Amino acid sequence: MASINLIEAFQEFKDAENIDRPTMMKVVEDVFKTLLRKKYGSDENFDVIVNAEKGDLEIIRRRMIVEDGQVEDPLAQIGYSDATKIEPDFEVGEELYQEIDLYDFGRRAILAAKQTLASRISDLKKNVLAKKYGDRINEIISAEVYQVWKKEILLLDEEGNELILPKSEQIPQDYFKKGENIRAIVKKVDMKNNSPVIILSRTAPEFLAKLLEIEVPEIFDGLIVIKKIVRDPGERAKVAVESYDDRIDPVGACVGMKGSRIHGIVRELKNENIDVINWTSNTQLLIQRSLTPAKITSMELDNEGKHASVYLKPDQVSLAIGRRGVNIKLACELTGYELDVYRDAEDEVAEFDVDLEEFSDEIEAWVIDELKRVGCDTGRSVLALSAEELERRTDLEKETIADVRKVLQEEFQKE
Repeated sequence: MASINLIEAFQEFKDAENIDRPTMMKVVEDVFKTLLRKKYGSDENFDVIVNAEKGDLEIIRRRMIVEDGQVEDPLAQIGYSDATKIEPDFEVGEELYQEIDLYDFGRRAILAAKQTLASRISDLKKNVLAKKYGDRINEIISAEVYQVWKKEILLLDEEGNELILPKSEQIPQDYFKKGENIRAIVKKVDMKNNSPVIILSRTAPEFLAKLLEIEVPEIFDGLIVIKKIVRDPGERAKVAVESYDDRIDPVGACVGMKGSRIHGIVRELKNENIDVINWTSNTQLLIQRSLTPAKITSMELDNEGKHASVYLKPDQVSLAIGRRGVNIKLACELTGYELDVYRDAEDEVAEFDVDLEEFSDEIEAWVIDELKRVGCDTGRSVLALSAEELERRTDLEKETIADVRKVLQEEFQKE
């Protein structure tokens, strides 16, 4: 048998759809030239011809016909008598082309070639996968949950490639089941045991940036630019945007009519509060905007030390700090300044407090409204009243008041 059908002989070819034909042909050629070198000591006088379309392989041996007894290099020359045994019409000085039967190499050599070929194809597929996702870093992709583990989730893309979403790259409120489709960005491609590991992320600022790009055409078109994003995933995010067109309000465009554009993103990010602010090179104004939703009254700035003392009215302090200090932490990250918050009326650091609205995920809205009705706007203002006093002044039941006080006490104990 002078040729062999590669598609049948080497099943690995069927899995190599992403590898281009010329690369595949070069790999096959290299594998069989290695086989020739092992058997004959050299591959110089052999041509390996691969028909990628049909999957056929031919190995042709070239030798010059010389007079009997004048063969100096058996690999490159053949005696006249031996040549005429192959074809009686040959003459001295002609070149003899002879097909090599693959089975002449022996069963063991063919098996070794098959294993080498499978290994080379596997490496090629890994390289193709690493390049594919290496070129898609920070792009949003959609993949199906295949397996959920404690520390990570295994996903499969549309081609069946495995992707990893570590616990550290998931939003704390994320909960996924097998078969569910989720969106994330490609964070990086690691190499582990010579195999590419594609790491996804839902907590990276770039994920929020890409979601905004999808929802806001002006960002996609380059009319609005995202200058900086800082996030506490699942809790709060601050996005500084700037417009290159004076006719476009960047904040309004990002939020949309009645919040239509931002609502979809908030849902995707598990109700993460997103503050969109106008970027400015004026540091004082940027700090003021970054502390949204709080309103400041005055500020002392130290540009050299990257430090600012911010003064607010007592009822604005809890808004500026935010629950667990998230709001002021993100403001510091966004501006690059260390911010200290003070009560406006007193020259002392404000006692940590939290607006009741920050507890909306643990305390029902109607309960918060009832507490506000009696003048309790912050956590500490509620705790300042006894359970009996709260029961007397509000329409809340004893059990509800106990639950509210427990939630608030746990919050301040953390701090």
